[in-house]
Amino acid sequence: MANPIPIRMGGYGPPTTGFSQSLKRIGDGLKKQFGDRIGVKYCWNIMDFGYKAEEIVWLVESGLLTLGYQSSSYLTDRVPELSIVDLPFLFRNNDHARGAMDGALGRRLVQAVESKTNFRILGWYENGFRHISNRVRTVRTPADLKDMHIRVLPSQIQKRTFEFLGARPQIMDLTDAIRMIKAGEIDAQENPLTNTVTYGVHKFHRFHTISNHFYISRPIFLHRPAFDAWPADLKEAMQKAVTESVAFQRELHVKEEQDAERAIEAEGCEIVTLDAAQHDAFASAVQPIYAEARKLLGDELFKLI
Repeated sequence: MANPIPIRMGGYGPPTTGFSQSLKRIGDGLKKQFGDRIGVKYCWNIMDFGYKAEEIVWLVESGLLTLGYQSSSYLTDRVPELSIVDLPFLFRNNDHARGAMDGALGRRLVQAVESKTNFRILGWYENGFRHISNRVRTVRTPADLKDMHIRVLPSQIQKRTFEFLGARPQIMDLTDAIRMIKAGEIDAQENPLTNTVTYGVHKFHRFHTISNHFYISRPIFLHRPAFDAWPADLKEAMQKAVTESVAFQRELHVKEEQDAERAIEAEGCEIVTLDAAQHDAFASAVQPIYAEARKLLGDELFKLI
């Protein structure tokens, strides 16, 4: 075909990650169905080309990329409703979180994002439950975090959460966080175990705490003018491909977390899991954030959880 419809997909991790494999699954399915009607290209890791991880948002919104993913926290400054899923200890487990994001809450958040940005949101990848790693000491109680400098995502709710825990949170992009962790310029970070290993943080942080304090999703967003201009059969096929890739990615994520835990142990690091009482101590310490969030967001979103 003389002028195939370009579909450029990008992320910010190596091609071996579940996110990259899931993008490839989308592209392979579409190529099989549409052949030379489309031209699919990938940029697995925009950081390899000098971009910051956060810049994938404007790369898609400007149309340089057609499709990307990014943790929802990166959009909270423009879409305050997304702050609801930054709240600590909001979801009990994966099933609870997935049900909310695939159900009424997720649909409401899609409406909020699409009303304030140039995106179409077609689904939610699972970044999953996040845990604490640091280079200073074992963390079992909020007191163990006192005065620890920790990187957090660009979310005021996440920043306030760690302030309630006694730490000194610093909002920064992943690109800067990796550099500062390697240089020993910040003490701690919080991430799913998979991310901790993917970006090599476990080689610099000895202490790891399975805290499950946040559950974060990554919206799969497309450049709206491009997507809306596609023929109906391609739009329908893309939605179906994204939905299938979400199920694929979430299944991979569970295995990736298990593999990452083994990699952290193999590096000689310490991993502790909060018991019920320790978990409750963390949850109690951050309860004031819920009153702040209700004042900011109102009650509607809470009812959808």
